[in-house]
Amino acid sequence: MERPGTEAGARVPVRRPTHASTALVLSESFRMFDPRREVKHPVMFTVYVLFWFVALFTLFPQWFPDIARGYDPVYCVAITIILFLTLWFSHLSESIAEARGKAVADSLREIKTGVRARQVLPDGRVQWSSSDQLRVGDTFEITAGDTVPLDGDVVHGAAQIDESMMTGESEPVIRESGGDKTSVLGGTKVVQGTARVRVTAAQGQSFLDQLIRLVEGANRAKTPNELALDTILASLTISLLIVILTFMYLALAFPILSPSVVNLATMIALFVSLIPTTIGALLPAIGISGLNRVARANIIAKSGKAVEAAGDMDVLILDKTGTITVGNRLAVQFVPAPGVEGKELISWALIASSLDDTPEGRSILRLAARRGAQAPRLEPGKYRVVPFTGERRMSGVVLADGTEVFKGSITAMSVYCGSLPGPIVEAADAAARAGMTPLAIAANKKVVGLVFLKDVVKPGISDRIQELRTMGIRTIMCTGDNRLTAEAIATESGVDEYIAEAKPETKLELIRREKAQGRLVAMTGDGTNDAPALAQADVGLVMNSGTGAAKEAGNMVDLDNDPTKLIEVVSIGKQLLITRGSLTTFAITNDVAKYFAILPAMFVTAAGTSIGGVALLNILGFTSPKIAILATVFFNAIVIPMLIPLALGGVWFKPRSAIELLRRNLVIYGIGGLLSAFVGIWICYEALAWIGTQPWWTPAIQFLTQHMAGGIL
Repeated sequence: MERPGTEAGARVPVRRPTHASTALVLSESFRMFDPRREVKHPVMFTVYVLFWFVALFTLFPQWFPDIARGYDPVYCVAITIILFLTLWFSHLSESIAEARGKAVADSLREIKTGVRARQVLPDGRVQWSSSDQLRVGDTFEITAGDTVPLDGDVVHGAAQIDESMMTGESEPVIRESGGDKTSVLGGTKVVQGTARVRVTAAQGQSFLDQLIRLVEGANRAKTPNELALDTILASLTISLLIVILTFMYLALAFPILSPSVVNLATMIALFVSLIPTTIGALLPAIGISGLNRVARANIIAKSGKAVEAAGDMDVLILDKTGTITVGNRLAVQFVPAPGVEGKELISWALIASSLDDTPEGRSILRLAARRGAQAPRLEPGKYRVVPFTGERRMSGVVLADGTEVFKGSITAMSVYCGSLPGPIVEAADAAARAGMTPLAIAANKKVVGLVFLKDVVKPGISDRIQELRTMGIRTIMCTGDNRLTAEAIATESGVDEYIAEAKPETKLELIRREKAQGRLVAMTGDGTNDAPALAQADVGLVMNSGTGAAKEAGNMVDLDNDPTKLIEVVSIGKQLLITRGSLTTFAITNDVAKYFAILPAMFVTAAGTSIGGVALLNILGFTSPKIAILATVFFNAIVIPMLIPLALGGVWFKPRSAIELLRRNLVIYGIGGLLSAFVGIWICYEALAWIGTQPWWTPAIQFLTQHMAGGIL
């Protein structure tokens, strides 16, 4: 039932608690103690099982008479609490990462709540209906002030659309029928104009719905690198488990070591401290935050695998137009052929371009108008349009009297006309060397002159390409322009290779060739003819204004329609991989330092002396074995929340070679992990030792000992 006074197309606000609130983050972190969620993370699931086992052992030691050697209720309670904190901190990192996405998803979901639509019925009548009732193929009408109910294409009229809530672009865009800018997004706002739109997305499949699912990350599948790292961590965990069980068996069979130190609780503390709990706890948050960064860049990624592949990229295939150059080539000069007057050339150029709705065609009309010429009026039925195709590479008009007027590339027109005059070829070559694109104009298979089109390289693109080269990524520019124009743009932009006069199938052949050599390839596209290549590429970034076939074939969609985003996607992917690698390095060296704290504490005899040369490992000078063990396992827990900001925000990096990145990673996160563990464990040891000297500590110990002796609560 509709709310009274609700206007058509208006949004009905719905109050929801934000997922980013502290209360919901905390409650979600406790819900993650569900074993069905824990089992998805092998390392932390091991800690989860041991936590419950230690808790039972602490509360009911009489149930475990064979392994209750050296039972100390206070010590066991402390180990149980620290294991709980280890698990909870790991949940907290994941719940914060998910909460950020869910908060954005809630705001996006409110955009589409309560939207009504003016549905156009088959008989032409317009009636109000809920946006939920619209189906693919239905038509609805939008006017100023409306919220677009669902994705679709404008089939009649034009409207100015505010897409800022979807793309972040504050400037409204024009969407009109008959051109290449017909696509509208559900949830955007109509600023002015009236248009009719045909629905192209099924309920629940709009880009808004896809964006909500992406940022929520509810069904996020693990990427191949995550699965591989999980396998390594699980293998390491199993190996350490075997070592710990063997050690405990020997300790029980040959009771040389102190039973007050080497007991079940200590063995579990040792195991949890040495297995890779830090990276195991942070791994889900790193993956979720990587997808969130992609979403903040207004890109819909179909899976985390695509983001990860972008970080491993070897080759980037870039379109010249729109990616390397600004994209709108403009006519700047007419060059008549020998024996042809300038006015005659302009007249033929107007005929060839009067029905051409491309930016190039319109720019020719504007240049002719500045020269004082007007486009001729072509009567309906008195002409036949020959459209441009990738194979023909020319377009034009055939008039009723049989006159043929075409414009196209130099290569295509030389084939069409048989040959070109020498001065025309020389002028075309000079223009191409200057970075312009020459188009030949022909009437009845005779070249009457040239039109020069000029595009400019985007500011800063050469610096971005140099950054990619520094990271070891090869760039290849594909363009339909002739070789000389392509060479000029390639030289100015700094790409590694270029392919001139490329046809639609060129990209597909190039991708297959590169992949056959074991390289990962990324590309952008928006047309149906790009679909096969997008499907073959490891990363296929599709423009939101592209065709349905292209969007289906690619694995990322850019809502901003900016082909340059491909370079940004590579940076996000690199940051994701570097963050995971840096934190893994930090966690490993952190664990190495723990050996120097916990092993000397364990190899202590009943008389309180260290065995053999183990005392040499006690470089921190700890005197209390139990406090040393508690300090180590406590530091192992608190280091997780300390690294959460780094896992969520990503490791800062500057484009460098792989060797430089590895060296920096080892120095900062390798040595840093080792030193921070020594310092952190020492601080924890001193803090615990200080607590033990406080006057309130002795009564607390006595209370726990009295009430838990023998497992009686």
